[in-house]
Amino acid sequence: MSELVMNENAKQTDEAADDRQPSEMHRRQRGKNIALALVLFGMAVLFYIVAIVKIGGG
Repeated sequence: MSELVMNENAKQTDEAADDRQPSEMHRRQRGKNIALALVLFGMAVLFYIVAIVKIGGG
């Protein structure tokens, strides 16, 4: 009986550790995704400005 209780406690501890690790991974991945989106947006703005300057004869 006590072995069963110990196994249940071990499972709960493992599940709690698993719950924390994916959230950390998701948080880091979200940060990378936001950084990449900002870089892509910045490049699009830069290309737009360069195109306007070239068309305008500047």
